[in-house]
Amino acid sequence: MDSGCAAPAQEATPDDFDTRGQVVIAGTVTAGGQPLPNAYVRLLNADGEFAGEVQASEQGEFRFYAAAGKWTVRALHAKGTGEAAVETDAPKLYRVSVSV
Repeated sequence: MDSGCAAPAQEATPDDFDTRGQVVIAGTVTAGGQPLPNAYVRLLNADGEFAGEVQASEQGEFRFYAAAGKWTVRALHAKGTGEAAVETDAPKLYRVSVSV
């Protein structure tokens, strides 16, 4: 039975992705320079508070819809943890890579 609580399946976000007027934070989780599949990726606000979580795709891809502000993207995997900061302002696509 599907509870409806799962995050949507993650997929690659092309450079010409239509953000539909929203702030979109997207990228890839890597380890040793290679995409890292199935990492848990968290979005934290400027205060370090949890804002959302997705599981990266088999290609290490993730995507969040956010608001303008300062964000931290944190990836957690059995191979380690990594994070990257991103500051957003206008609605558009913001790319971030997280190395574990």
